[in-house]
Amino acid sequence: MFEFIPALFYSSLYYYFLLFIVLVVFLRSNLVPLTDSRSIKTNKTFEVLILVFTLVYMGLRPLSWVFGDMGTYAQFFERYQRGESPDFNGDIIFNSFTKLCSSLMNIQMYFLFCTLLYVLPLWSACRKWFKNYSFYAFLALITSFSFWSFGTNGIRNGIATSLFLYALSRDKMAFKILFVVIAFGFHKSIVIPTVALSLTYFYNNSKKYFYGWLLCIPLSLVSGGFWEGLFAGLMADERVSYLTDGNVNNDSFSSTGFRWDFLMYSASAVYAAYFFIFKKKFIDPTYNRLVCVYLAANAFWILVIRANFSNRFAYLSWFMMGIVIVYPFLTKIQLKKQHQVLGLVLLAYFGFTFFMNVVLG
Repeated sequence: MFEFIPALFYSSLYYYFLLFIVLVVFLRSNLVPLTDSRSIKTNKTFEVLILVFTLVYMGLRPLSWVFGDMGTYAQFFERYQRGESPDFNGDIIFNSFTKLCSSLMNIQMYFLFCTLLYVLPLWSACRKWFKNYSFYAFLALITSFSFWSFGTNGIRNGIATSLFLYALSRDKMAFKILFVVIAFGFHKSIVIPTVALSLTYFYNNSKKYFYGWLLCIPLSLVSGGFWEGLFAGLMADERVSYLTDGNVNNDSFSSTGFRWDFLMYSASAVYAAYFFIFKKKFIDPTYNRLVCVYLAANAFWILVIRANFSNRFAYLSWFMMGIVIVYPFLTKIQLKKQHQVLGLVLLAYFGFTFFMNVVLG
């Protein structure tokens, strides 16, 4: 559908589309209050627009190695079509999904279905948590730094984390468990936020999670490769190479030492959570759990921050960042000119994404 757009410029055009949306939101936030009925109606229109555009634009992108592992997924899909039995490293549900799709549709529809599995759970979670204000939460998620890359490159990981976030939005424990198990079947790395989530049911003192997150910074600085070696011994598949190998693939997010820039990016959500929980005394059990899971999963990444492909570990917390930042804004009025502040926060949040992926990309 968008084959007339060169693959090299395809991603950048999506970021410019988001830039337009974010700027409009920022300008409108200075004109109408958050709870204005006309604003809510307009936001619902915007929400449908960005949802449909994202699904179609991402899902029907050109088949190209420009999008990283998309080429590898295409090769596996074609092998299934030839009757072979390739294996996505034991990710059973994703294997079965790909095999089924290979017998029912062409490769373009396959990637569209992958996009549906990636985007719709995020949108559904936002609708469940925020109702009339879901637009802002969904916008925060799709303007996140790694949203595009994990929908077009780290596809299994992206789908798994989206299903995990959807699981967090369910009320009944049975459904939470069901969707976490399904997410694990798409990509086993989801075990890291799953362990963090499980821990919150035994201990949910967010202050101690904040302390633990802070402690991991000097531990990582001092201990270096110790943590990569320790966690590599607990892993049993190809993801061990992310911890133990150097930059064997000349990846742009390579093992380049302690990434202070990405630590500061992670810290933006940590600060937001700290501000609302301890400064504004924001009390919400769901938010408390989300924050604890984010802190624990992000702390794991800090310990292995020097590893090759450490972005794949960072994403196991980054996929929640947008929600962690905007959740209090959309649940309770706590600040003067809260709508304006939210517009500014979304603009700054996307500013990092735009700078890293377009200006520097």
